[in-house]
Amino acid sequence: MEIKYLDLGKVTAMYSEEIHEAVRKVLDSGWYLQGKAVNDFEQAYSKYIGTNHCVSCANGLDALTLILRAYKEMGVLSEGDEVIVPANTYIATILSITENGLIPVLVEPDADTLQIDGSLLETSITERTKAVMIVHLYGRCAYTDRIGEICRRNRLLLIEDNAQAHGCRFNGRLTGSLGDAAAHSFYPGKNLGALGDAGAITTSDKELAETVRTIANYGSSRKYVFDYIGRNSRMDEIQAAVLSVKLSHLDIDNERRRRIAGIYNSLIMNDVIRIPACNKKHTVVHIYPVLSKCRDELQAYLADNGVHTMIHYPIPPHHQRCYSGCRRLVLPETGLPVTEMIHRCELSLPCNQTITDEEVNRIVCLVNDFQVD
Repeated sequence: MEIKYLDLGKVTAMYSEEIHEAVRKVLDSGWYLQGKAVNDFEQAYSKYIGTNHCVSCANGLDALTLILRAYKEMGVLSEGDEVIVPANTYIATILSITENGLIPVLVEPDADTLQIDGSLLETSITERTKAVMIVHLYGRCAYTDRIGEICRRNRLLLIEDNAQAHGCRFNGRLTGSLGDAAAHSFYPGKNLGALGDAGAITTSDKELAETVRTIANYGSSRKYVFDYIGRNSRMDEIQAAVLSVKLSHLDIDNERRRRIAGIYNSLIMNDVIRIPACNKKHTVVHIYPVLSKCRDELQAYLADNGVHTMIHYPIPPHHQRCYSGCRRLVLPETGLPVTEMIHRCELSLPCNQTITDEEVNRIVCLVNDFQVD
């Protein structure tokens, strides 16, 4: 029995009739950019998230980058300002900061939860700090009341990287509505995935939304009139139509992911594997991570037995060649040992709405049977 980490064909097949009909309507309309499908998705998604505005764009990295660029154009951020960010994140989070001439201040995660350690935020704040960018990594809510209070007290922007946590909740509110602005990725493998690249920004700040939309449209708010040196970052009508279909199924799909994670949590019992702590009410299980000093051996063993896994992520951002010797990254004097441990030990088990209970139980048995020679 082969178990893929994620079978996107199966995910799409779950809603194939609805998707085909939605795409057919777009094709028949003859309108493929900035039309009804995009407008409908933006309205539906902002209502779902709980913000006043949703601005669609080309991808998740653009969403992050556009938020920061808009704040610069609005005079809220300036070149050289510092943005506090978790060190254990996908590199896109860091790229959006440095692309805007801002300085990422890397903060360690909590070793138990793998989310940004709120206790380290205040010691990282300087007179140049203007924002905190939290990342809801693995589909787990990174926001805490403490983080919110620190940002309010220090008058810092709170920006959410919500690329992995569509539908995740914190005390009844969805991630993507907890801060001043949020970026969303709809890369095909996400919980809410398009059939190609797509992204969005959610916010209740009208000026920010209008500025983002203008920058993303070549810097133009009116045809042939350019207010900013902009870029072309737009979601097409087909992706919007597909996302609208999938949005209607998102909560049910997320519940299935949580159920699978619950089975893993209850039944995996192996001393060489650690399951990071997680509040089941505050996750949509985009990724199910386990930690093991024998990570590579465990991955090879599972592969030999037909189970595909992934590593998120093998090399932390501060060790990537593009940031080698870069003075634009601020690291703590103590280094980033927790981050480096995570990247050295993390392995992601299959966990998505297409996996059967039989497959889940097989994975559990294999993991429990794993032994170190």
